[in-house]
Amino acid sequence: MPIPLAFVTRFFQLVTIRRFAEAERILERLKGKVSKTEWSNGYFQALRGILLAQKSNDSYAFLSNLDFSNKDKLRNYRREFLKHAKNKLHSDYDRGFFSAWADYMRISSKMKLKEGETSSSKTASG
Repeated sequence: MPIPLAFVTRFFQLVTIRRFAEAERILERLKGKVSKTEWSNGYFQALRGILLAQKSNDSYAFLSNLDFSNKDKLRNYRREFLKHAKNKLHSDYDRGFFSAWADYMRISSKMKLKEGETSSSKTASG
């Protein structure tokens, strides 16, 4: 079964606005819905990594330095991740992993965030 896009979209939205408890619930629901393939495992692990990177707020992590208001930069990152996702030299796991990141960049570039709802917002908790 393919990964349900509605759940993934909601997951990315929640992670971006730092509502981690809700995002974790969505992730648990996704876990039961994904097929057990290498591609799906890579995709799911990327989702877990995105959640953990946002929660940790590590200054060295890619996400902590990402400007969600710069739509052009997000589109460029998406293109780069898509190149890896389509590269047949990568394993299925890796292609699933990069596909999740490409989806995150696509959804992030379409989100309209209110003031204070960015990844750098340190006041939200979850």
